[in-house]
Amino acid sequence: MQLGGLFLEGTPQWSWRVGHVAGPTIRFLQNGLDLSPGKSLDGSFRKSNSVISASTVSGTSGLSKFLPISRRVLKGLKEYGRKMVDLELFTQYIEEWVLENLNGDSADGMQSFRSPFTTDELCKLDLALEGVPFQQLIRMPFFTDVSDEVIEDQYLATEDFLHAIIIGLWRTFWHKSGPLPLCVSCPSHIGSRFSSVEKAISRGRLREMRGLALISKTATDSKFKWDHMVEFALFKSEVFLDNDSRLSASTICEALFYGFHVLVSRSLSKIISINSDSVFLLVLDSKCGAVMKFSGDLGKLDLLNSSDPYLSVAEWIKTYAEICVTPVEPIWNRLGNPNWGDIGTLQVLLATFYSIAQWNGPPRKSVASLISDHSLRLQKRRTECCIIETENALVPYHGTTDHQTGEIVELDQNELFSHNRASRLKLKCGDILALDDPQQGQKSFQIHESLVGGNYYLYSAVCLDHPSELLTLYVGAHPSRLEPSLEDMSLWYQVQRQTKVLNILRNQGILSKYLPEIVASGRILHSGPCKKESPGGRCDHPWCGTPVLVTSPIGEPLSPMVANEGSFSADEATRLCRDCLAALRSAAMANVQHGDICPENIIRVVERQGVRNQAIYVPISWGRAVLEDRDSPAINLQFSSSHALQHGKLCPSSDAESIIYILYFICGGTMSLQDSIESALQWRERSWAKRSIQQHIGQVSALLKAFADYVASLCGTPYPVDYDIWLKRLNKAVEVSADKGKMIEEVPITLRLEDAAESSGASGP
Repeated sequence: MQLGGLFLEGTPQWSWRVGHVAGPTIRFLQNGLDLSPGKSLDGSFRKSNSVISASTVSGTSGLSKFLPISRRVLKGLKEYGRKMVDLELFTQYIEEWVLENLNGDSADGMQSFRSPFTTDELCKLDLALEGVPFQQLIRMPFFTDVSDEVIEDQYLATEDFLHAIIIGLWRTFWHKSGPLPLCVSCPSHIGSRFSSVEKAISRGRLREMRGLALISKTATDSKFKWDHMVEFALFKSEVFLDNDSRLSASTICEALFYGFHVLVSRSLSKIISINSDSVFLLVLDSKCGAVMKFSGDLGKLDLLNSSDPYLSVAEWIKTYAEICVTPVEPIWNRLGNPNWGDIGTLQVLLATFYSIAQWNGPPRKSVASLISDHSLRLQKRRTECCIIETENALVPYHGTTDHQTGEIVELDQNELFSHNRASRLKLKCGDILALDDPQQGQKSFQIHESLVGGNYYLYSAVCLDHPSELLTLYVGAHPSRLEPSLEDMSLWYQVQRQTKVLNILRNQGILSKYLPEIVASGRILHSGPCKKESPGGRCDHPWCGTPVLVTSPIGEPLSPMVANEGSFSADEATRLCRDCLAALRSAAMANVQHGDICPENIIRVVERQGVRNQAIYVPISWGRAVLEDRDSPAINLQFSSSHALQHGKLCPSSDAESIIYILYFICGGTMSLQDSIESALQWRERSWAKRSIQQHIGQVSALLKAFADYVASLCGTPYPVDYDIWLKRLNKAVEVSADKGKMIEEVPITLRLEDAAESSGASGP
């Protein structure tokens, strides 16, 4: 048995009650949200307590899950759960203590019930949920009287509200399709069975209901029990508030009463393998709501005083339990619709998000990854609004009318470009772009679609001379735009500088299918007369002199692949590592380092080999490559090497270190969203020191883990990577994997060719 990193021996295996240790959940809760200190909702600055700790979710928290639990202890917990059914008596034991903590009458004079969430965490969740279609179909009734009909409508609306939250969170973070692993149900009393709101209404038992619960449907038993409860929502016709608009002491006591029974039921469960030490409790009425987090180690509960379980539980809560309470915030407006972007609803969403992660493991999409898409959504919005930049302001851009496909269009530059600076060229599907290549002469390309979220610089296109092959077409910035805009300077790296790097590789005879290849490069040929005075000059036409680079191959970047398909298999991760190292080795022969390895700059290209499709991975975007000491690489807080972040330069193993971060990312590791170079360096230092990166990659492939250990020994040193020996090992692993796939395909054919009499007793593959 493992306890705090130590192994205890000499105890029979049957005596342990060990929770399921979910490694990915640990990493998710450490990295999925920024755990830096933030401002809490009560105004204090502190370390966030809202993120369920790694130990809590995985089952490693609380000695009760790891120390041997005898039958006597289990019997004692069961007895406590059976006897504690009187809510009023329970309230009498702890209400005064709750009041003291609410009013700041504790020993240090501070309020003990702090909010479990910081404002920063709620803001991040708000950004991550941009555009998520939460929809409550049953409106919350807004009445002052409390009749049976009104209560029925309120319960139905609350049930639909929680169901909308489950659907929205699960489809956004875990799986876009498939059955939901959770449902909403109602208990009538402690230990009772669950039923739907409609069934409770039909039986006339709605007044007996104490709230609603999120129930896990993973259990084999079709009848849900209390140990299946993921989250409990105490629903009241009106939340009783104190003078400061906080939950009243009696309401907190009632929530703790049900929360304690949830913890006890989980501890006694024979099928639930998550931890039993924490539960989120929602307190809702028809207008507003709050969230409570109740946690504690039941192993410290005094079971000897069985004659008065209420006293023992009250003392346990006062001494060992941790209680966090959010302020009461509005949830529904007067029309009965939830305010999805407001604090009250975000508190409920975040509590439910953590509860689902506690039961179902880390999401496939982290909060940080969805936040990183905010800039893409913002760019799309700017594009939809047809906004372009001028020198002094943002003004609407009025494009031209539609034209026939294949036609080279001449635009009225006086109408489109009333300012001195040239506008960025925007192409649409079907447009024909003529290019003047100094080496190959004039070539024409037809635009297929805009890539990378609608940015107007990267397109897929076909050459009209060879229309069967899809190519990548980069449109650079007009020379007059390079100085004022950093964005246009980045286009200079993508087009002019990448053209230079790829030409260096080609001129030195370095050709590889794992490297992009120049198809054409040059300047746009615009329609109408060109008044440039020299071949290298430009006229006053707004497109004249705009550089273009066309490369092959074209493929899908890693980022959307991981988002849509999930983590890579061991075979695919090994193939990616092999292909990228092959590209880096080829470039190193010309003393070129990539300098910008990240998921957006590695594409998967599907090649057809016989009857099978074979995928290869190609590092692209070589514009930030380092050719000499004075060159500076790109800075990526998540994927740049430590040496690049600290010194702004590459060491010989920098690209290989970035490959390790790529492997960690595609194998399911969570890359926290860094906000500074200092925090990025601290994350790298902690991860390498704890060997968490190697250990996570090792769960996928022992060979890749060995490569990660090798790169870790080279980080920051002047020693180069021995690409040859690792390519030899990786090639062998890839070939073995390919042979297995080939055997699987060939076996059915072989069986059909064999004599039926000889193979009559053989089983299929």
